Amino acid sequence: MSEPKDRQAAITGIGVVAPNGTSTDTFWKATQEGHSVLDRVTREGCEHLPLKVAGEVRAFDPAATIEERFLVQTDRFTHYAMAAADFALDDARLGPSGIPDAPYSIGVVTAAGSGGGEFGQRELQRLWGKGSRFVGPYQSIAWFYAASTGQVSIRRGFKGPCSVVASDEAGGLDALAHAARAVRRGTDVIVAGSTEAPLAPYSMVCQLGYAELSRETDPTRAYRPFTEGACGFVPAEGGAMLVIEAAGTAEDRGAAIRAVVAGHGATFTGASRWTESRHGLAHAIRQALAEAGCAPEEIDVVFADALGVPEADRAEVLALADALGPHAARVPVTAPKTGTGRGYCAAPVLDTAAAVLAMEHGLIPPTPNVFDVCHDLDLVTGHARVAAPRTALVLSRGLMGSNSALVLRAGTRQ
Repeated sequence: MSEPKDRQAAITGIGVVAPNGTSTDTFWKATQEGHSVLDRVTREGCEHLPLKVAGEVRAFDPAATIEERFLVQTDRFTHYAMAAADFALDDARLGPSGIPDAPYSIGVVTAAGSGGGEFGQRELQRLWGKGSRFVGPYQSIAWFYAASTGQVSIRRGFKGPCSVVASDEAGGLDALAHAARAVRRGTDVIVAGSTEAPLAPYSMVCQLGYAELSRETDPTRAYRPFTEGACGFVPAEGGAMLVIEAAGTAEDRGAAIRAVVAGHGATFTGASRWTESRHGLAHAIRQALAEAGCAPEEIDVVFADALGVPEADRAEVLALADALGPHAARVPVTAPKTGTGRGYCAAPVLDTAAAVLAMEHGLIPPTPNVFDVCHDLDLVTGHARVAAPRTALVLSRGLMGSNSALVLRAGTRQ
């Protein structure tokens, strides 16, 4: 049974802090133009590590938007989340008094893959270098993957349902789906998304255990999915937060509905079992289509997972063929993250933001640094493609085996 129209999960606000833009406008401009910002890692203490290329957020001053009392008790990944949440709420023109029964009608859902590694490393170095009396009290919470949900809700006074999704990299999409379902069940507004900050020495050392991580030193060749030169993925930091609210609530206050979260599916196929991910991802796509009441041929654009590992790329192409049938060879596919890096749980949320913007602007952004596609795939490369997408499919897979698919439908703002 479909939900009442006034309980549809509408996206009314987007906030972005990404390597290619620290606002939604700058992010979209760089994304639609296919700019690649992948470059050498510049973070202190990372110079000697074999991971040389990443997507860094460089034009971001947390002190410009976040109060000092919150900055000192949080890690970089939460700074991104608080700023992106502010941007999203401003974009939705939504303050705590803007809906009935605030603040209990607003909740927060985030996903995180690694938490606050930079903060945790600093405090552990103080512990071993100077002693326990030099460790700050916020060490107990700042590293925790739930910190962003907690701090966004505390800072903004949101007392509705709050949660953290821990389901691998695909958790970014799962968090949006969790938010959408909370809205359908009766919560008016959920601030949802993911931000990551994995570019610190401790965090980077942990990532070196991933066989899928690219060690290429040339930024233009380090992340090239769906090509013969695919050699893994490049990590990134930053992310996005979205305001997801009941369509009826949005209409009552005159807010523009930018898109609707129409369907979601999730499966699990095991760590690095990329051949098996074909079947798990295809099943997730079918689940998402069924929940959305969407036929395969209605999908106008696919935002691919695009891991950059030959076996995984092949499995994704086959999963699309399995789930979409003959339409899979015709539907435009894109992977803008090849120009910014793959920000773990944040990557599919940025893809979701890009999908909403693509539907609004009638443009499918290109896949930077990729030209020689070696699969039966209509991958958009070189330049943005003029189109009129009304339904988008966003895909994500995690290194530990989670698969997720999200169907978005264009909103009334288009």
